[in-house]
Amino acid sequence: MSKRQSRLVLTGLLAVALIGSATLYLSRSGETNASEALDKAKSSQKLQSLAELNGKAPDHRKLDVQTWSTAEGTKVLFVEAHELPMFDMRLIFAAGSSQDGNTPGLALLTNAMLNEGVAGKDVGAIAQGFEGLGADFGNGAYKDMAIASLRSLSAKDKREPALKLFAEVIGKPTFPADSLARIKNQMLAGFEYQKQNPGKLASLELMNRLYGDHPYAHSSDGTAKTVPAITLAQLRAFHEKAYAAGNVVIALVGDLSRAEAEAIAAQVSGALPKGPALAKIAQPSEPKASVTHIEFPSKQTNLMLAQLGIDRDDPDYAALSMGNQILGGGGFGTRLMSEVREKRGLTYGVYSGFTPMQVRGPFMINLQTRAEMSEGTLKLVQDVLADYLKNGPTEKELDDAKRELAGSFPLSTASNADIVGQLGAIGFYDLPLSHLEDFMQQSQALTVEQVKAAMNKHLSTDKMVIVSAGPTVPQKPLPAPTDKPSEQPLGVPEH
Repeated sequence: MSKRQSRLVLTGLLAVALIGSATLYLSRSGETNASEALDKAKSSQKLQSLAELNGKAPDHRKLDVQTWSTAEGTKVLFVEAHELPMFDMRLIFAAGSSQDGNTPGLALLTNAMLNEGVAGKDVGAIAQGFEGLGADFGNGAYKDMAIASLRSLSAKDKREPALKLFAEVIGKPTFPADSLARIKNQMLAGFEYQKQNPGKLASLELMNRLYGDHPYAHSSDGTAKTVPAITLAQLRAFHEKAYAAGNVVIALVGDLSRAEAEAIAAQVSGALPKGPALAKIAQPSEPKASVTHIEFPSKQTNLMLAQLGIDRDDPDYAALSMGNQILGGGGFGTRLMSEVREKRGLTYGVYSGFTPMQVRGPFMINLQTRAEMSEGTLKLVQDVLADYLKNGPTEKELDDAKRELAGSFPLSTASNADIVGQLGAIGFYDLPLSHLEDFMQQSQALTVEQVKAAMNKHLSTDKMVIVSAGPTVPQKPLPAPTDKPSEQPLGVPEH
């Protein structure tokens, strides 16, 4: 299991929750004092060697999570970490595209405009202000959430001005008209590019078919029709409502005392508009199974199969994570990769995944393959899923998956950035503070029967919404499975 794959499991597949959305991450990176401090600290730490492990499972950090609420009603989660002279802070607002209403793209545009201007400073001055203090600012908007983050040195002379600027950016953005016009043009250019991307076209159609008139149906970046009409007044109104102190969770990790963390949280919370949490969106309705084809001139066909999965606090989360890891979430060695790529060379990669969100997110299988073998490949994928649901994983598959998870688990809290991400998810989805330990214990205790039961409870072969994008061409039979497939897979990705 790769570092990337293990984090997907351990964070509730938070990165995958960006399906169909665009992220405008407008931080200015560079050789900051914070990164220099990080490098220096790393070089002074002795790494745990294989010899020291001596066959034992790697140690992982047990987090002492402290939590409280500010006077304005903001939930705060804090972990002290004094190894590095810096801190990470992430604000998670319930201000994603699911709150767009009848204006797709509104949440993303509002978030993208946060650091474009404050009183007396334009976007360039804001960027220079953070960089001059050795601080990094980040932002992004997704389906459920919008985020704003700060990384800063913890020394008072750097921390206080960085926090002052951060509080202005998130609490009192001026939304300059010239910046809005520029960002709209960038988004419109992106919409034109999407027309040449069959995978993106298939993804947009899939979410529409899966969610119908539900807020998850539309792309987070809106459409070429909705974005041009969004006004500055709409941005200001959305910020006042969705960036309110009662609608955010603050995750804070680093070289701070409890008193310092409380003062930071109070400062940031106090800078935000006053207001309560927004109402949670409704659960989506179960869609009808369907098959849709998008005609697209290419040598490849994109295949996407999906159905509604689970929300983030579902009690079957651990069992489904483990079950999916074996089916198609773990790269090489999974059922799907073995049957579709390794034995037949039909694709470079085939992956499956649950995307648990505030309400039921999608379960999805996706791949690219040769257009003339797309129908046979689709049936093969369906057969693999059907067999897996019927028989479940083997004891060996489950044991291997447990061992890989145990080995990769320390990566979930390997850095302050990892920890602040975990805290943000725990706070935003209202999970127990012991969530990481609970998840690990539940996963290691799973039986084959429990995994099989959970997968069958939430998945069904006759509920699939299927979308393909590619050319209509005569079909060829699939090659017979072999232990020695061709060196070059037949499904060569297009670039």
